[in-house]
Amino acid sequence: MLRRRARRVQEDDHGDPLDPAQERRVRAVLALGGVPQADLLDGVQQVRLRLLERTANGHEAPRDVSAWAAVVASNLAMDWHRAKRRQERLGERLASLRQPAAHPSGEETSLLSLAVARGLDDLPDPQRQVLVLRFYADLPVRGIAEELGIPEGTVKSRLHTAVRALRARLHEDEVV
Repeated sequence: MLRRRARRVQEDDHGDPLDPAQERRVRAVLALGGVPQADLLDGVQQVRLRLLERTANGHEAPRDVSAWAAVVASNLAMDWHRAKRRQERLGERLASLRQPAAHPSGEETSLLSLAVARGLDDLPDPQRQVLVLRFYADLPVRGIAEELGIPEGTVKSRLHTAVRALRARLHEDEVV
């Protein structure tokens, strides 16, 4: 009976797997989970997407779509907090690595450090992140991929592009 009701709701709403009451419940669970108001719509869409993917993969509709959606929304809220904490930690690590050295060893070292810092500032954020994590934090490609939640191939590509751009900048400034 619930499956028939779920199918009827989908047909009535032109393919929308969540009825308005279920959507309100998902929004409430996300909000209570600490997800900011600006991200609630994305969270609701994620729940819809997961329900549609479940159906598309041939799984039966959940017995209680409302309860299932609330659990998924709760998991999404936890994922949101984990991602936020990961970004904050990464920002702290990058900030600590960008602080200037207290005692430069010489004029050449200072000049090179300044040129590298300027070159890093000119790089797009994704390239700067992987470059700093690789050469300042000494993380391997796999570690960077895990830290940023991206594929290893993407890390390698960004590293290659960032090193090439930084090298060109240092040659341009006639530092190296």
